[in-house]
Amino acid sequence: MTQLQWGLIGTGDIAEKRVAPALRELPECDLVAINRKRNELAQEFADEFGADRWYETWEELLADDTLDAVYIATPVNLHAPITIAAAEAGKHILCEKPMALNTEECNAMIDAAEENGVKLGVAYYRHFYPILDRIKGLIAEGEIGHPVYAHVNAFEYFDRKPGEPRAWLLDKTQSGGGPMWDFGCHRIEVFQHLFGQLEETTGLLDTLVFDREVEDTGTAIFRCESGTMAVLNVTHAASEPQDTLDIYGTRGSIHVPVLNGKSLEVKTTERVWTEEHPPHPNVHWPLIKQFTEAVLNDEEPVVGGDLGKAVNVALADLMS
Repeated sequence: MTQLQWGLIGTGDIAEKRVAPALRELPECDLVAINRKRNELAQEFADEFGADRWYETWEELLADDTLDAVYIATPVNLHAPITIAAAEAGKHILCEKPMALNTEECNAMIDAAEENGVKLGVAYYRHFYPILDRIKGLIAEGEIGHPVYAHVNAFEYFDRKPGEPRAWLLDKTQSGGGPMWDFGCHRIEVFQHLFGQLEETTGLLDTLVFDREVEDTGTAIFRCESGTMAVLNVTHAASEPQDTLDIYGTRGSIHVPVLNGKSLEVKTTERVWTEEHPPHPNVHWPLIKQFTEAVLNDEEPVVGGDLGKAVNVALADLMS
């Protein structure tokens, strides 16, 4: 096999802007089928991205024997049931983040993939940012000494009303939680990537501004395997957007003003310099490419179920 035949379950904003274009354009991928309830919109989406067919339900799509793999781009509450069904149908699975609503669902997803001999990946695409690879290298080379403290601010004003696009993110039964679940989970994965497993998690989640069932603001503190203390602040309620990463070591520091950007500043006891490491124009592209190559070469995905589960464990600790 030199190319994976893909089905796409869910055709929301991210799927349309990033996932479907990558599945259409990567030479190792062929987007064959999509799942969307409204027939006229399904056909329009399929035509735009070159899919041969569309299905009203995800169950119908999973019954398509021509598909090798599926990308699950649904609300979080559907991740586990679709993943388990896809594994039982013999499909490899790349699932959106966070992996599931709870750790028990993560375990069931991992078990289903292992029992059915399929690969399971989770869409923590920031793992493949060149700027993070560079930071790992700087830390490994000892440029800033031992990283003592890391700090992330992730602020995005978000107040959707029922019926508006992405309003499901504020429904706890569908999303699991507020900004800590939506985009905080990405930063938790970043801390794991840079500093090792999270050995202890504590923090506060609260609704400070909006009347909703999920938090609008949260702070998480992690003790990492490497000995680094990491702090993550998230909010839907602040007017000023933030996407920062700052790391302070015994000999210097690293500063990223916009994690989704390209600029990096390094300060040591000897000098100060800046670098640029832009992400891929389609940030899902490297993730999907690596997962596809892992399937084709019978290797484990870089961002697999165990990593996805570790993020969920941290989220569960914050909720307890």
